[in-house]
Amino acid sequence: MRVTWWRYPWRLTIAGLIFGLAGCQSSPIMDGAWRTLQSAVSGADQPTSKQLDPRFSYLRATAGKKLAFLALGYVDPHPLGPIEIWYSAEREMIRLQNGRLVGAAGTLTEWRQVRMPDLPTWRGLAAKPVPHAWTRTRDVMPGYHFNHADLLQVRTIPPPAKSALVGIASASLTWFEESLVAAPAAQGRIDRLPPARYAVEFIGDTERVIYAEQCLSVDLCITWQRWRAGQ
Repeated sequence: MRVTWWRYPWRLTIAGLIFGLAGCQSSPIMDGAWRTLQSAVSGADQPTSKQLDPRFSYLRATAGKKLAFLALGYVDPHPLGPIEIWYSAEREMIRLQNGRLVGAAGTLTEWRQVRMPDLPTWRGLAAKPVPHAWTRTRDVMPGYHFNHADLLQVRTIPPPAKSALVGIASASLTWFEESLVAAPAAQGRIDRLPPARYAVEFIGDTERVIYAEQCLSVDLCITWQRWRAGQ
């Protein structure tokens, strides 16, 4: 992403937040989103939401103390839930499904493909008296880690005292923590991802992840929050 804060030594940290995607087909929506974000971040060390075009949906994303905005390019239908494809100003991409990160490309750690089972709804998980165990399979680069299986468990937790959530009371959302089940000490760093956290909004029969924290590696953790232009 050609913004001024990439000139500094910590640019590799923020590079973990926004991921490059080459050879992607163009569309008017995607081109518009890219132009909007290019305008929003050009010439500024920290982009502001007041510069964003209200015609698009956004994520406010952070890596450490650094900030970026991503625009929704399109939504792919999928039997287990639609996959949202989010782009930066320089045609970089992440994929979200039911609030979980299921794809990222172009950074030092990449999740090329993520395969997930048919999980309970967030409302169903909230109703469970014990943690729900499940297995995620992912292809990770570098290192050619294909079909790497993570045994996970997810449970509800109290609203945390600290998070990167902005403008919303944490107590108004239902919080979940998703962590790796203890692995043998001999396993490598790829197995030691910190827990992920998800904040879910329940309105009537609908549910939506509003905010999440998830790590691609032990050294690369991001947060994202659904955002409106001018918010």
